[in-house]
Amino acid sequence: MEISEDIRQQILRFQQTEITEHHIYKRLSKRINSPENAKILEQIAEDELRHYNGWKKYTKQDIEPRWFYIWFYYIISVLFGFTFGVKLMEQGEKAAQGNYAAIRNEVPEAERYEREEDAHEEQLINMLDEERLQYAGSVVLGLNDALVELTGALAGLTLALQNGKLIALSGLITGIAASMSMAASEYLSTRSEDTKKEPVRAAIYTGIAYIITVSLLVLPYLLMPERYYLDLVITLTTAVIIIAVFNYYISVAKGEPFRARFLEMAGLSLGVALFSFIIGYFIRQWLGIEV
Repeated sequence: MEISEDIRQQILRFQQTEITEHHIYKRLSKRINSPENAKILEQIAEDELRHYNGWKKYTKQDIEPRWFYIWFYYIISVLFGFTFGVKLMEQGEKAAQGNYAAIRNEVPEAERYEREEDAHEEQLINMLDEERLQYAGSVVLGLNDALVELTGALAGLTLALQNGKLIALSGLITGIAASMSMAASEYLSTRSEDTKKEPVRAAIYTGIAYIITVSLLVLPYLLMPERYYLDLVITLTTAVIIIAVFNYYISVAKGEPFRARFLEMAGLSLGVALFSFIIGYFIRQWLGIEV
């Protein structure tokens, strides 16, 4: 069947996408622990190869995969989880699928391939299930609590104490004690719920998320104790970055809206920090403390 050169160039791009994703899914299927999920990824890999060969009938040309993307998504999946990696990749594929409609008249297979790609996405949403996503709620609890409490505490301490080392000391003591308290609360909460989560593991996820967040927020005061106001700015910026990164991860992996969650968490953390900063000023004036 004869096709125009514009359509041929589009199909060549589709071909490259399909063969690239074939290699990605094939590699991931060999690393994933769940046999059921591995089978899903193997099937998707074979479908991508079939699509590649289907497009090839029109172009009469072999295309090399994009090896950079293969290793990029493979490493992302290993570091941040298979669910995150494959769903991030599917987002890019969905953008490419928008071009399928433009070639349906000349390439009848385009509509069928588009339906199959939609089915792939549905399979990934319904079947891929990782421990790190099951315990995402525990991580959110640890992050939320640490960000709100520590940004507020550090803001208040910055104005009240005006001493980087004392602020860091107070922040670490407060943070470590709070992390243990939150981990214990998560353990008791999970144990009382009807859930598949293990209470001890949920507590560990909450505690680790809390301690990591505390360490990142306090770090500027340890590195530059003399410049405590700059430290506070860096701490608040770090808090916003942590919120953005984690909410992006959740939005991709669990298909939840990014903007609303990000604005809510950032607003709470920065709002509490501002309120605590003002409270620190009035307490300092009330007690007549001069440094």
